[in-house]
Order: sequence, then structure tokens, then C-alpha cells
Amino acid sequence: MITDPFFYFVAVPAVFLVGLSKGGLGGAMAVIAVPLIALAIPPVQAAAIMLPILIVMDLVSLWAWRHHNDRRTLTIMIPGAIIGIAIGWFTAAWVTETLIKLIVGIVALAFSLQYFWKTFNDRRKDEKTPPRGHRPIWGAICGTLSGFTSFVSHAGGPPYQLYTLPLGQDPKTYTGASVRFFAIVNAIKVIPYFALGEFDATNLKTAAVLAPIAPLATIIGALIVRRMKPTVFYPVMYVMVLLTSFKLIHDGIVG
Repeated sequence: MITDPFFYFVAVPAVFLVGLSKGGLGGAMAVIAVPLIALAIPPVQAAAIMLPILIVMDLVSLWAWRHHNDRRTLTIMIPGAIIGIAIGWFTAAWVTETLIKLIVGIVALAFSLQYFWKTFNDRRKDEKTPPRGHRPIWGAICGTLSGFTSFVSHAGGPPYQLYTLPLGQDPKTYTGASVRFFAIVNAIKVIPYFALGEFDATNLKTAAVLAPIAPLATIIGALIVRRMKPTVFYPVMYVMVLLTSFKLIHDGIVG
């Protein structure tokens, strides 16, 4: 088990922020976890420690949002996510984490800026952009990107949101589908992480020490989302995507 006090100084708030995100508050806080913990330990080890904690959070999220879901979203995106995880597994020795962060960050930045530009124009014209329907091919592409980036650095949120946010779903439906999607993705990731030797005794013991923080933070995040109106929820989510893009682009350029 890791005993360095500085590690826990950065890891405890990182886990708490991820728990809020897992409760339904979006991907920006989740993306920052691995880079924050990586201030004290190597990024690959940070990702390995976070995966069991993410699974604990997924279990709490599944219970909290058990009555809300969109099966169509999962049907479209999960097959692509499995392909993306497989690609990440087989290319782990060649693809750098920083390159993936840079690409995803640029896509997320363009996506969020497009939303704010449309919102500005709609308000100026006193109009509202209608929600888009499901687009299976685009959903499969975003699912593949989400599975791949989730495997590389637990940063699957932006590609997932790239497809799902324009659907304009009720916040509870959106959150219920997203927690199911990432619960499935994280469960599948366990197999290649084991195969790559990332789950040693040190990492698993450290994850066990941090895991009790996960349920409390996840429940708090879920309670906040349940009380948010769609007119508040979606701007907040897009701001989260924007913040995520800044962090990913920064990490990609620095790397």
C-alpha cells in the first residue's frame, strides 16, 4: 500500500470529485482525477488505482438511478465502446496518453463552443434549437471513441456527451443512461487491465483505502442532479465539457 502523505493529499479530493461526477454532475471532475493523482505517482498506476474505485462508484450510481434509463442510447453506443476498449488494449504499447488527451480535448472544445454559439444565436432570434434524434452510426463512432479514451485515461466522458447531450433528454433519463454506460465500460476494462498487469497488491490495497470515500461523494452528486431543472442542467453539463476540454488540451500539449 502507498504510504506517502502527499499521495493522499491529492488522492482524497480527486476521489471525492470523481464521486460527484459519477452521481451525475458530468465528466470534467472525473477527467481531472488521474492527472491530479499523477502529481504523486505515475499516470498508469494512478489509472489502475482509480478503476476499482470507479467500479464502487458505479454500483452506487446504478442503485441511485435504477429507475431511469434510455435503452436506445445503450444499444447504439455499447457495441462501439467494446470495440474502443479492444483497440485501446491492443494498441497500449504504441498510443500515448497525451496524444489521445489532445485529440479528445480539441473535439470537446469544438463541441462545447458550438453549443454556446447556437444558444447565443437562439436567444438573439428568440428561438430554441430542437433536440436531435438518435443517429446510430454517429452514436457507434462516439461509443468507440468513448471506450478507447476511457481505457487509456478514464476520459470517456466527452465522446459520450458528444452524442448524448444533443438528444436533449430529461436530466434523470440522461444520467440514468450514462451511469449504466460507464458501469458496463468499467466492468469490461477490468479484463485488459488484469492482462496488462496493472492490478498488483500495492495498487489494490491503496484503492481499498480510498474506496470508502466513493459512495458518499456519489450520493451527494446524485442528490444535486435530482434537484436540477433541464434549463440549469444542460448549461452546467456543457460548461463541464468546456472545462474538460481545457484540461485535456493542456495535458496533451504539455505531454
